[in-house]
Amino acid sequence: MSHPSAWPQQSSSEAAYRPGYEIAAERILEYIIREGLRPGDRLPTEKELADAVQMSKTVVREAVKILSALKRLSVQKGRGIYVAEPEDAPWRESFSRFLPADLGQVDQMFEFRRHIESATAGLAAQRAVPAQVKALREAAQLSAEAAARNDIEAFTRFDEQFHQAVAAAAANMLLLATIESVQRLQRQVSIIGLAGVAGGSLVVAADQHVAIAHAVASGEEEQAVTLMTQHIDMTRLQFQEEIRHRLLPRDDASL
Repeated sequence: MSHPSAWPQQSSSEAAYRPGYEIAAERILEYIIREGLRPGDRLPTEKELADAVQMSKTVVREAVKILSALKRLSVQKGRGIYVAEPEDAPWRESFSRFLPADLGQVDQMFEFRRHIESATAGLAAQRAVPAQVKALREAAQLSAEAAARNDIEAFTRFDEQFHQAVAAAAANMLLLATIESVQRLQRQVSIIGLAGVAGGSLVVAADQHVAIAHAVASGEEEQAVTLMTQHIDMTRLQFQEEIRHRLLPRDDASL
């Protein structure tokens, strides 16, 4: 079990106002991230955890109580301490009620994507580092190559990779997590609402990926926002049109 050789020491002013259990709680959360523990994974015993975070067992026990109350840890009597499963993600109930062939709900999904991903593109243009720019350009190029082959499965995979790369470049873990979650909904729309067919021109979408990647790489914030907004709006219209054609009788498709 790895742990740092030395944790940052408190200054005398910090020690005067910051209780030990707060520091222990912070170190426990850092330990979870450092060890790559996921929801449902078991933590060491309190004694082992105290050694790992270099604090007393008494203080660690108090920290565990605090983290349990905050639903970051789950203390199961006779079994141990576990990383808690998230219970109150704001989108959980909405996602469980999502109907991927319902035009109204598909529209809501794209409306949400439009606001979130436009802002994300702007932040990416501000913050992207060279490695992130490279990943973004590569994902855009791979989506273009898949579009040229009319390989819907590969395009869908690289499309998701591209949008995740934009979010990663925005350097905001909450935006990245949100976009990954919404992608799961769009995947449902593609499989159930569209039955795996393309929702519009893959080549046009891939060209937009390339243009967005260029704007982000060039630090053109307004252009990145504009291009991402146009990209989401185009995808939204194409998905709606394809779903409408699939679900409505041909004679009623114009209603």
